[in-house]
Amino acid sequence: MPVGKRIYLQRELPDYDVMMQFKNIPASNVADVMERNSAMHPRIRLVSSPKAQMMVGPAYTVKARAGDNLALHAALNLCGEGDVLVVSNEGDDSRALMGEVMMAYLMCTKKVAGIVLDGPIRDIDEMGKWDFPVYCTGFTPGGPYKDGPGEINVPIACGNISVNPGDIILGDPDGVIVIPRRDAAQILEAAKAFQAADEKKLAAAKDGTANRSWVEKSLETKGFEIIDGIYRP
Repeated sequence: MPVGKRIYLQRELPDYDVMMQFKNIPASNVADVMERNSAMHPRIRLVSSPKAQMMVGPAYTVKARAGDNLALHAALNLCGEGDVLVVSNEGDDSRALMGEVMMAYLMCTKKVAGIVLDGPIRDIDEMGKWDFPVYCTGFTPGGPYKDGPGEINVPIACGNISVNPGDIILGDPDGVIVIPRRDAAQILEAAKAFQAADEKKLAAAKDGTANRSWVEKSLETKGFEIIDGIYRP
């Protein structure tokens, strides 16, 4: 088996009904119940204009060589409707991994749920207007190589977060988080409870009934000193 040039055609997929319920929960709420360590680095950001705020789908992972999109082209042929392509790129920002033609194929022909690239794109003047979720690190006119190697549907790292094929990818205007497929049902219930509590906190923040006493307790517990005076050097 040629490690580095492998294309797996099958993935374990998440429960569809569980996955789609995440569309009703902000990515930040879900990330908070996962101990706040599931969010991709903010260098990966939304650059298009989708009408729907939330992007959700199973990860279709692509492990690309830095600045090379041969494996990504293979993924375009093989991915399915509703997938979220998640592309690693060895941290490279010097070459765009795709442009308008490839992205149009994903959006119109393959009908994927979106794409997340740990690297730049080009043709942003067009794609920035599209009703299609595109997350990437930026833009450059510099094009990619098409030589490989690369792999499809293997574990990758994207935005400093581990992604396994079939993990649930949840994106909104704040960014992208990764929900492990096997833990999704448990995380969903915790996120629902967190969201309900968060909505109550928001209402209290607006109507003047917010209870902020926890701040003083935390400061005391952690040894802060509150001085009724002016600092003088």
